[in-house]
Amino acid sequence: MVAPDPNDRSLGGPVAADPVREARELLSDGAILAVKGLGGYHLACDAGNKGAVALLRRRKSRGDKPFALMARDIGDIGHLVHLGAEERELLTGPARPIVLMRRRVPPADAPPGVPWPADGVAPGSPDLGVMLPYTPLHQLLLGLPGEEHTGPRLLVMTSGNVAGEPIVTDDGDALERLADLADAWLLHDRPIHVPCDDSVVRVCDGELLTLRRSRGHAPLPVTLPVPVRPALAVGGDLKNTFCLGRDRKAWLSAHIGDMDDLATQHAFARAEEQLEAITGVRPELLAADRHPGYRSARWAGHAAGGRPVVHVQHHHAHIASAMAEHGLDGGRPVIGVAFDGTGYGDDGAVWGGEFLLADYDGFHRFAHLAYVPLPGGDAAVRLPYRMALAHLRAAGIGWSGELPCTAACPEQELPLLRTQLERNLNCVPTSSMGRLFDAVASLAGVCHVAGYEAQAAIELEAAAVLADGGYGEPYAFGLRPACGGPAAAMTADPAPVLAAVAGDVRAGTPAPVVAARFHAAVAVLVRRVCALARERHGLRTAALTGGVFANAVLSSACAAGLRDDGFTVLRHHRIPPNDGGLALGQLVVAARAAGDTR
Repeated sequence: MVAPDPNDRSLGGPVAADPVREARELLSDGAILAVKGLGGYHLACDAGNKGAVALLRRRKSRGDKPFALMARDIGDIGHLVHLGAEERELLTGPARPIVLMRRRVPPADAPPGVPWPADGVAPGSPDLGVMLPYTPLHQLLLGLPGEEHTGPRLLVMTSGNVAGEPIVTDDGDALERLADLADAWLLHDRPIHVPCDDSVVRVCDGELLTLRRSRGHAPLPVTLPVPVRPALAVGGDLKNTFCLGRDRKAWLSAHIGDMDDLATQHAFARAEEQLEAITGVRPELLAADRHPGYRSARWAGHAAGGRPVVHVQHHHAHIASAMAEHGLDGGRPVIGVAFDGTGYGDDGAVWGGEFLLADYDGFHRFAHLAYVPLPGGDAAVRLPYRMALAHLRAAGIGWSGELPCTAACPEQELPLLRTQLERNLNCVPTSSMGRLFDAVASLAGVCHVAGYEAQAAIELEAAAVLADGGYGEPYAFGLRPACGGPAAAMTADPAPVLAAVAGDVRAGTPAPVVAARFHAAVAVLVRRVCALARERHGLRTAALTGGVFANAVLSSACAAGLRDDGFTVLRHHRIPPNDGGLALGQLVVAARAAGDTR
């Protein structure tokens, strides 16, 4: 234990006589500790201490993004979440990931001594992410079985890093870079050679759904259904992982993070060198996203050194990832339903509500969500009320003051936004389903400002869970036929959905009912479009992929409906549906695009 001495940053600083006991006391007093783990440092505090949780959130500039919890054993979490046999197996298995589970409502008269997390641990989230100790130091900190414990029984355990930077692994760096975040440090003497964040999983319909594949899983090899020549796929810019492949094996890296930070880009380069050394793969080609501004794609261009770089369309890669995970050889296309927030489209628009008929060799855009303007690019992502107003205008619905999204927009911003949309200034068209979730979240009054990625969609899902099936008829999308030649795609029009949502909101319909009717509407749309694709092209396999399908309510509804309709449904299990699984699809598509058919 290194005591909180601001003038001493050396490992030879003050050390407690009983580090674990002092760490427990500090945590009980509301301190924030930097705790060395297996793949890097965590920042820890007493999860039940409202002040400590709020302080950690401020120091990390965390916004409302949920924190993960670490509990001593299963007995300390059964009252917090809905805990099934599958979740128990994941929590206690050798990988020890963070497991997302639906949270329980705290009773008004909770028994004394039962640990409950503060409201600030996961505000607005329908889930709690919980893990059990996976190193001896964690176990000692939380207490051994039968031991009289004097510290908190439930800890917040979040990545030890400055916001946007990679997780800290080096002891010296921890003392320096975490100095403004931690009050004390709890160390051990085993060096960490490779950073590795905690894996994040959940159970959906009794099956594993991996959301972040990292510690405990990476870089374990993935068996490929087709051979590939030695290649490196660099993934995307969000939730980045990269992938090395050769013959019928692929090695996905641990979670790297978002590539907008220089330190993360350096961490990417170091991790890539290290994984090459472990696997012995010497890439003959590189694969990257088609987005011209992606830092990962630029890195591939600089690192190629004369080797070919194959650029793979974002949603094609998502679908190929699902196909590869399920062992499909690509001999027959699938109906790929790729829903996410952002992906560079072949027409220069921002895609994200896509129905693609795809195999490894290529794809045909069968249908997509209707384009709406994305006002201000990333600004609209951070401000869901902007997306709601853009969708309302596209649907011909006025910005009346009684609508929550209109009320949430600052008064001086409204005329500027109106002019921006009228003149199409800095408004890239988007077909993103993720942005439609943002729009409905704001229109329903659930979330107007997103402090972290997908916050509005997560909170809309949380609202839908509260409806508990009592929501009546789903809303209905319009579906316009393709026009403009054989390459044209059908268009799913959200205007009727937005009109119905606005009507419900004006009538005082509770947000959970609105949220549930919207989720059901998207599931019905998926069934309708897939049925048309089967009717016209004879395809009977549907792959659900993209970050939107991290939403368990939507994923479950879509899969159940498609199975009722006789489809074989592919959903991700061990490979994330989000951009953390993108590189696997890039790898398979790029190897075949380069002519490798061994």
